[in-house]
Amino acid sequence: MSLDTYYTLGRSGLKVSRLALGAMTFGTEWGWGADEETARQLFNTYIDAGGNFIDTADLYTNGTSELWIGKFVAERGLRDRVVITTKFSYNAEPGNPNAGGNGRKNILRAVEGSLKRLGTDYIDLYILHTWDKITPAEEVMRTLDDLVRAGKVRHVGLSDTPAWYAARAQTLAEWHGYEPLSTLQLEYSLVERNIEREFIPLGLELGMGVMVWSPLASGLLSGKYKPSEGAFTGEGRLDTLKDSQNPAFQKFTERNWKIVAELENVAKELNRSMAQVAVNWTANQPGIASVIVGATKRSQLEDNVKALDFEIPAELSDRLEAISRLEPQFPYSFFEPEIQGMIHGGKPVGLKPKGYYPDVIIRAAGAGVS
Repeated sequence: MSLDTYYTLGRSGLKVSRLALGAMTFGTEWGWGADEETARQLFNTYIDAGGNFIDTADLYTNGTSELWIGKFVAERGLRDRVVITTKFSYNAEPGNPNAGGNGRKNILRAVEGSLKRLGTDYIDLYILHTWDKITPAEEVMRTLDDLVRAGKVRHVGLSDTPAWYAARAQTLAEWHGYEPLSTLQLEYSLVERNIEREFIPLGLELGMGVMVWSPLASGLLSGKYKPSEGAFTGEGRLDTLKDSQNPAFQKFTERNWKIVAELENVAKELNRSMAQVAVNWTANQPGIASVIVGATKRSQLEDNVKALDFEIPAELSDRLEAISRLEPQFPYSFFEPEIQGMIHGGKPVGLKPKGYYPDVIIRAAGAGVS
């Protein structure tokens, strides 16, 4: 399935590619990433393959990511074709508590900065980047709705929040007639499956398609690490940031190495790259609307965009499922078939269909644009 096959995001009418281009690598300010010419090549490769969904944030590479996206979009006259996602929450002004967080003051400040850097008068999808633990959902949803009504934002979403907070936010939107949340942007991969406990059922129930970040587990599943060859080190973010306090980069565990080893075996049997298999598995799980793929080299992105061109046979998919399965935890252990059978008289209970896809597929006339 090529990138120029689009699906609606959540219950919205916004049509997006199943693979989104992650632009956190656009810029070298963080010690890794792509320079401007390489970033332009990545952008053009994705667009020419039919993709239309670009993801960034106001503080990615200190604002360079947004600047370059705006520049690349303008160079090719694509503003009405592409769907631009950006995010707010993080603080770039130490000592100023209101230059970050999710309060109304910062949201209104942040959106103006993003609009300026992106060189546009509207943002297609505006997302709260990370829960700040203090701002009420009422304030967030009212402010986001105000931005939609003002024409500065088209759709809204949340990233990296508790499930209860996302549920409350969506319920408030339904109750008050605010713009509803179209998406939840969350980490998900073979090695990080915790969103299956709460967020996947939440998104399916309340109409929020999950946008996946880090489907390759910050590079762990990319093919840089191959246990069969004794390759337990690689080049990239994981090795650079393995000693940081960011939990997203703490991936070197015994469990994860077992998953990498099985992924390597499955990829060999399919004659596909490890990255393609990892992205394919993630994209075809229940509730997943789009998967963000990023790269620092054109060859990496060219490989990733082919991740949906094949199906993983059930037997191989079952092996990946088994090696990466979550350990039962309370209260989720009470929702397993054994206990549920005691509730429903031993009768099977219908499950929601696998995959978060509407019946209608919108396919572009051509794979790329000039």
